[in-house]
Amino acid sequence: MKKDKLFAMRHSCAHVVAAAVTELYPDVKLGTGPVVENGFYYDIDFPKPIGEDDLKKIEKRALEIVKRGEDFREEKMSVKDAVGFFEERGQDYKVELIKDLEEKPVVYWTGDFVDLCCGPHVKNSGEIGAFKLIKLAGAYWRNDSKNPQLQRVYGVCFETKKELDEHLKMLEEAKKRDHRKLGLELDLYCFSDKVGSGLPLWTPRGVMLRNALDDFVWELRREYGYEKVEIPHITKKDLYVTSGHWDKFEDELFKIKTREGHEFAMKPMNCPHHTQIFDRKQFSYKEMPQRYANTTMCYRDEQTGELHGISRTRAFVQDDAHVFCRFDQAKEEMLKIWDIVERFYKATGFGEMEVRLSLYDPKQPKKYLGDKKVWTKAENILREVGKERGGITREDVGEAAFYGPKIDFVAKDSIGREWQVATIQLDMNMPESFDLTCVDEKGGKERIVMIHAAIMGSIERFLSILLEHNGGVFPVWMAPVQVLFASVSDTHKEFVSELVGEFNKLGLRVEADLSDETIGKKIRNAESQKIPYMIVVGDKEVGGEDWKVRVHGEKEQAEMSKDDFVKMILKKVETREV
Repeated sequence: MKKDKLFAMRHSCAHVVAAAVTELYPDVKLGTGPVVENGFYYDIDFPKPIGEDDLKKIEKRALEIVKRGEDFREEKMSVKDAVGFFEERGQDYKVELIKDLEEKPVVYWTGDFVDLCCGPHVKNSGEIGAFKLIKLAGAYWRNDSKNPQLQRVYGVCFETKKELDEHLKMLEEAKKRDHRKLGLELDLYCFSDKVGSGLPLWTPRGVMLRNALDDFVWELRREYGYEKVEIPHITKKDLYVTSGHWDKFEDELFKIKTREGHEFAMKPMNCPHHTQIFDRKQFSYKEMPQRYANTTMCYRDEQTGELHGISRTRAFVQDDAHVFCRFDQAKEEMLKIWDIVERFYKATGFGEMEVRLSLYDPKQPKKYLGDKKVWTKAENILREVGKERGGITREDVGEAAFYGPKIDFVAKDSIGREWQVATIQLDMNMPESFDLTCVDEKGGKERIVMIHAAIMGSIERFLSILLEHNGGVFPVWMAPVQVLFASVSDTHKEFVSELVGEFNKLGLRVEADLSDETIGKKIRNAESQKIPYMIVVGDKEVGGEDWKVRVHGEKEQAEMSKDDFVKMILKKVETREV
């Protein structure tokens, strides 16, 4: 995250909130308070848990500290002095952090409040802009479920009150579009305590929506020569040790021990499995590239406090693909994937996307596989791809995957929020780890490269973004139910059933409302379910007269013949009109 003036303001605001908390609750133990998007949070161990109402009291005291205009004063200490200093104040979490530091501790004073911190800050608390505390959440100390659970106080902070008000207005709109609310209302998925947190169960309607999206991704990939593969949901430990995932993600793995004592894991990703499909035989350069596509479930042991609807789950499906190719083929393959990404996101209702390049951080080489030379080579190819498409808007050092740099596509939703969606990742390290090669023109072995290509990524997460972007109003091509036929009375039910059968044969997703409810109630139900088209079937419709088509969100009904309606809807589906 760029450390600019606003960053310093938000960082300072976190300190002021912590100072307010210590004034109101002298026995608290403070965790950490980093800057996050649009604001900050602070993890705090309160003597007794606080509630949402207490946030107002803390915010009021924080505003008083801002008005005092207290200076931020830096002080450097030795490890020994800093440990003694915070031990004396009963701040156990700070002592633990100090003992892990590789550099001399730095503290910042704000009035009588002091916190372990390396900055940056504004000069004094009076320079902090407009802020508001917005919510509480639970968080384990240092993200480890074996540690105590603290309360996380979230706040937002902006330079001006106008910017703050606009952000708070956006948050209110976001509540109305919350995918957790919409998903249940539209009967797309559910959760069960008996199954477990973070394990969504998908209804028939939800599966129809997922399939419509995944079928489109596959249709696009098939044009570029991808082939479907399938893999098991578990693997021996050995696979992830070789790939590097065991060391990197061991704490996130669901582990299984067999009766014979073998150690397995539920797969958190698919790429290591796909390497073994490629490695089943020796390919000639004439057979390259090999392109594998696989929509399959993955599993990660996410902490309970981090689960959030379907945007963060323990079980999720990835529309995964991997291209195994020669180095000089990589650029062309990535350009093809870029085409797929653009076509898919245009059809799902997102506008122009920002494209970012996520790079290796030379200051933290232990975070990554391979050496810097390999990374530089891979990063330069991605720059070439971006230059050719004219799309790279910024480079983010330290945001690469641990095995390679990546191109990230960032979509903006209808209320202005940014979401990282599709990715293209160039991996020159895993082929090295698994010794993946092809036979070159001279009969020798040539090291290949691997491209990771996710269009939706996690389908669950993508759907959470899409639901909040369109408010649950899907274009007809992807809508779970495209047309609803509603009978006026018992005498019309048989004809409605015939229409459902006929439309099903056309490949359309239709339902019938044959209930004894009034027509008014049936219309209201269809509107609340956001079904694109509804036809009320009475005597005139049975008699062959033109249909009055109710279009979701429109007051006026469209009048057309049955044949014209069929042509219209089939065209919208075929062209994937948004």
